[in-house]
Amino acid sequence: MPEPICVWDLKATLGEGPIWIAAEQALWFVDIKSHKVHRFHPESGETKSFDAPDQVTFLAPRAGGGFVAGLKSGLHHFHPETGFAYLGEIEPADLNNRPNDATVDAEGRLWFGTMHDGEETPTGALYRLGADGQPVQQDQGVCITNGPCVSPDGKTFYHTDTLEKVIWAYDLGADGELSNKRQFFRLEIDDAWPDGSVVDAEGYVWAALWGGHGAIRISPAGELVDRVTLPAINVTKPCFGGPDLKTLYFTTARKGLGDEQLAAYPLCGGVFALPVAVAGQPQYEVRLDLP
Repeated sequence: MPEPICVWDLKATLGEGPIWIAAEQALWFVDIKSHKVHRFHPESGETKSFDAPDQVTFLAPRAGGGFVAGLKSGLHHFHPETGFAYLGEIEPADLNNRPNDATVDAEGRLWFGTMHDGEETPTGALYRLGADGQPVQQDQGVCITNGPCVSPDGKTFYHTDTLEKVIWAYDLGADGELSNKRQFFRLEIDDAWPDGSVVDAEGYVWAALWGGHGAIRISPAGELVDRVTLPAINVTKPCFGGPDLKTLYFTTARKGLGDEQLAAYPLCGGVFALPVAVAGQPQYEVRLDLP
């Protein structure tokens, strides 16, 4: 497999949530702790950055334009030309939670998790955004939720409990309800935790490794089949992009690293690209009649 290359040495504090917008042939992602939204156009190398009013944790493209964005203060609509507009609260502020990772399924449903902002208590939960624009809780009791993603046939939903090092699988019903929760994969790598994930067109799960210098590929049967290494310690999430969806992009983070680690791995916080043989799934749009 080719070596991953750094395509934007951004030095993000907590780069996260990459998504590929085919109409623009561009990668969008966030830097949660720096309150930034970023856009990278690989063909031209053009980069753009936008300020967010708070910790911005995910972007999900919205049918009709713009994005649904997760911020610590709640859900917002984000458009590059007009900025952020508040849509509604997710959870009470006294929980000190914030959203984390998200995905959109083929039916246009937005899925996302919340997590304790101090990474200390299991107050996080998994949500699906209902047809009325209100979050519907699907699971709970997690400190750091991560990696929501869906199999190509739309029948299996995956969700990661980062601190427990477990990726869970569920049956996903046509009505958007989850059932039959079971352990799909447990990470047995020391000093590494499963972070964001994505499913390729063959149904294999790619999971980023926080602290693990890369990512792993897991078969639909839950077997570890491949591992890639990046010159960055904290890898946060993969995303398929490019004209043929055969480029894996990875966001990374500098958060939690000391001067010695950053000196040894100066590209931490950058965005990386890796050509792969199996394409990813397209990025779906949120199809809800939101304000």
